[in-house]
Amino acid sequence: MTDRFERLTDLYASGPVPWDHADPPPEVLAFAPTLSPGRALDLGCGLGRAAIYLARLGWQVDGVDFVPQAIDTARQRVQAAGVNGITFHVGPVTSLPYLAGPYDFALDVGCMHSFSTEELTAYHAELLRLLRPGGIYLLFAHLSEVEGEHWLWEPTLQHIFADGFRLERAEYGQTTVRGETWRSAWFWFRRAEE
Repeated sequence: MTDRFERLTDLYASGPVPWDHADPPPEVLAFAPTLSPGRALDLGCGLGRAAIYLARLGWQVDGVDFVPQAIDTARQRVQAAGVNGITFHVGPVTSLPYLAGPYDFALDVGCMHSFSTEELTAYHAELLRLLRPGGIYLLFAHLSEVEGEHWLWEPTLQHIFADGFRLERAEYGQTTVRGETWRSAWFWFRRAEE
């Protein structure tokens, strides 16, 4: 995690990051309005674009990111946007003891896709604890072609999330960032009823 933290901290410090857009991705723009507002958890919230969008729809949002500079900027953007109902937290998304559920919706746009299996297991445990039964977890991730590469190996995701979650939909594609292209996907999971 230390290498990832240093890499992302340097990326934020060096200028605009590739995900610095006013709006969240089209998948979020299309899906979020179909849900009844409640409590949302934005995991790896970055500069706060999804949190701001959800708050404008009436959600109460907790955003979490481990890069302090990202959270500082997100707080400034919330203030400039004049929206209420957002609380940002600095810390890893794999350890969220300061948060209490239940959340109705959890969103991750490109945060956990570089996690080790151990980190992914801890992340899953937090989602399982925080998301209400029947709640939705929407994930965007870069996918690796083979196990052990940099990005998310889908069979590992499916294996870990088989505990307590049901995959309802997946949309596959490719994502290009700064000239590099990866396989990617959106996953819609539902927290299993207890």
